[in-house]
Amino acid sequence: MSFRLDRFLTIYLFNSFISKRQLAENKRISILMYHSISDDREHGVHPYYKINTAPAIFADQMRFLYENNYSVIDLKSVKGCFDKKYELNKKIVVITFDDGYHDFYTNAFPILQKYHFTATVFLPTAFIGNEGIKLRGKAHLTWNQISELADSGISFGSHTVTHPELSNLSNKDVEYEIRQSKKAIEDNLGKAIDTFSYPFKFPDEKKVFINDLRKILQKCEYHHGVSTRIGTTSKSDDIYFMKRIPVNTDDDIPLFKAKLEGGYNWLNKPQYIYKIIKRKLLSSV
Repeated sequence: MSFRLDRFLTIYLFNSFISKRQLAENKRISILMYHSISDDREHGVHPYYKINTAPAIFADQMRFLYENNYSVIDLKSVKGCFDKKYELNKKIVVITFDDGYHDFYTNAFPILQKYHFTATVFLPTAFIGNEGIKLRGKAHLTWNQISELADSGISFGSHTVTHPELSNLSNKDVEYEIRQSKKAIEDNLGKAIDTFSYPFKFPDEKKVFINDLRKILQKCEYHHGVSTRIGTTSKSDDIYFMKRIPVNTDDDIPLFKAKLEGGYNWLNKPQYIYKIIKRKLLSSV
């Protein structure tokens, strides 16, 4: 394994400090963010940006959760855990998957079943059951597979219709993406859908957009949501844009453990500062 600065800082510097502080506060839950569970290689991509997790690596990570007595809960249960402080004495984790790739059905679900773990899969509905269009060249789930998975305890949420960068759209188009994806899932599953996952990097620096987006989600009767903002989530997080921990094939068990314990949270601040600086530079051009 080549040297990786974020891994080094997470395991050997920040994890010890952050874990002790959060253990005292006892108010955080890790929401894991996966995408594709496959052996597909991503050449020339920094580990931070990879979306693939090899099935063998994913199996090791799920076994770690099981052997270390983590309680895997549904995303909708997060708020309830914060309201019941005694439940935070447990080690709690939420498992989520963006993009609705077919390999969730073939590679991830059997492993989750082995440990009786649940998960939430977020669907970009234009790609579901449509072999003609793909995200990153990958096949997606079919509605029949989604129905089967739902019957087996897997939850589903919206990831928009076409997976656009929402902050570049008008409010009217944002509402279309959010409302129609919800309707498509509900029509196919025959049950209410109220969770949402923001596609692409989250625009922390665009406060007006975030406020508008929250209002649209509320208008469309969503009750929970996750973002790509890095960190373990806390009661103070906006329930529509909860933080998550990105996971991929380059996360060995020491790094995976540190991420679960909050050691990766330090990246949230530099990530936010970078977005602010980039926006100011672009606005000055």
